This record gives sequence, structure tokens and C-alpha cells, in this order.
Amino acid sequence: MSHWGSGRTAKPFFLRDVWPTPEEIESTVRSVVRPAMFQEAYGDRRGTEAWEALPQAQGVTFPWDDASTFIRRPSFLDRSWSPMREAHCLLLLGDSVTTDHISPVSAIRMGPAFEHLREKGVADRDMASYGARRGNAEVMVRGTFANPRLSNQLVSDVGPRTLHVPSGEEMSIFDAAERYCNEGFDMVVVAGSEYGTGSSRDWAAKGTALLGVRAVLAKSFERIHRSNLVGMGVLPMAFDGAAEVGLTGRERFVFVVPEEPTPGQVVEVVAAAPTGESGEPKVFQAKLRLDTAAEVAYWKHGGIMPYVLSTLQ
Repeated sequence: MSHWGSGRTAKPFFLRDVWPTPEEIESTVRSVVRPAMFQEAYGDRRGTEAWEALPQAQGVTFPWDDASTFIRRPSFLDRSWSPMREAHCLLLLGDSVTTDHISPVSAIRMGPAFEHLREKGVADRDMASYGARRGNAEVMVRGTFANPRLSNQLVSDVGPRTLHVPSGEEMSIFDAAERYCNEGFDMVVVAGSEYGTGSSRDWAAKGTALLGVRAVLAKSFERIHRSNLVGMGVLPMAFDGAAEVGLTGRERFVFVVPEEPTPGQVVEVVAAAPTGESGEPKVFQAKLRLDTAAEVAYWKHGGIMPYVLSTLQ
């Protein structure tokens, strides 16, 4: 180790020779740092004249502005949990689907979110981006899976489109999800390995839940996105893969999940032929990626927020 220099005695000295001991540091802090210093710096919460002149909201809770297109009251707590029903596949995806595929932050282009904002009086030049409007759940749910590079095996073209299986019609993912909900069906996303990889993005799970997706079947999950799905009441399930069990994405899915599942439990999934078609149902196993007892509780309440509220009642 190189020394710093030499003193008048020509003896080399090192950083350890001048570095204070923990006791010396504590003594100095106690003698110099006083509560009055913090009170003086942070005690006066008044801002500048311009800041103080801003109108202030009254009341305990935030006053949502119905006219705002940037900040809207989200509907996370308006959803009621119920047992999973027969489900259709909303998307049939491959490997390495990223959180940016699921919830892009790019500029809002033509599609359900663009049309929604137009109806609200937003000019085309003022659409901004999904990132800028992430405080508006009505925009973000319409932007879920809206990445133009999304490759959905239910349709031939790349982009945010899917197949409404019962009718055979191709449409936007949001429109298909809304139609399934109105018809009384749940939805499942079927994917490959490393589902939800990339940057941690909360809206990738929030938007999935608000679309009405109840489960994601994937060969494997990115760690944080799996946890976020559970936190929003979406059931992550690991299975061998769509090709391995012979799925086309046009089946009707029934998830045989007990009322009191255990962490990591293996359950049965039945994928029946589309309505009007003959054929034996495909039956395969999937592992519930509810990894702890706490996650089971979150999922059974429809997500972590309903669970926390239930503990306060």
C-alpha cells in the first residue's frame, strides 16, 4: 500500500494514521450537531410568495378532477374478487416478453388510448406519452400491451392486436378484453420463458389486472414482475409451455384451483376445444407461483391493496 507522504521526521504516513476513530467522530457529532440546526432549517414550511399564492385544496382526501386527463382516480379498489371462471386466451406470446412490451412508456399513437383522449378533447399534438400520463388509469389500461413490436401468435401481424376467439374477429387488445368481460369470461395470458423481463414497471401488472386478466401461464417469470402480478391479484402459473402441452390459444381454459391453495401448489388446468369444435380437452399441470403464505393471502383478496384494507376494517 502506497503511503501519502512523509513527515518532518521522514517517516511515511498512511490514511489510517490520520483517520479519526469512531469514538472521535461520535464525540464531534455530539458537540456540534444540535436539534436547533434542524429546526432552523426545516421548521418554517412556508414557501415563496408565488407558492403560497397557489390555491389549496381543502379536505382529508385528494379532490379528483373529473376533467383531468393526466391524474384520474384509479379503479384498483373498485374490483371485487371472485373465483376464476372459464377463461379465454387474450394473448399467446413467446419468450422474453418485457415489461415494455406489456406497458410501454413511448408516445401515444393511434389506438384505444389515442381515441379515448381525443374523445376527452385532447388535441393530437398534445397526446404526450404513456409515461407522462401514467397517473391516468383509463389511458394506461388502454395502453397495456400496446407496444407496436408485440408479437402475438393469435394473429399474423406484429403489433397490439389479438383475436376474439368466440367470434373469430381480430381487434385491439383493449377492445377484446372489454368484450370478454362483457360476455362474462375471464382471461389468461399464455407466454414462454422470462415473462416480464426488463425494467421493473408497476403498470405492467396494474394494466394487466385492469384489463381483466386473471392468470398468466408462463414457462418462467422475471422475479419482480411475478411479485407485482400477485400484488395486483393476477395469478402467475408456471407450466411446461404452450407448444409442449399442445395449446393453440383458441381453447377455453378452466383452472382447478382449490379455495385454500398452498404456496407453490401444483394444480390442474383443463383446456377445452373452442365452442362448436370437437376434440378431447388438453389437461396439464401448472405450478402456482404464489411463493409464500402472504402471497396466497394477497391473491385471495384480489391484491395487496384490498388485503391491507381488509385488515383495517
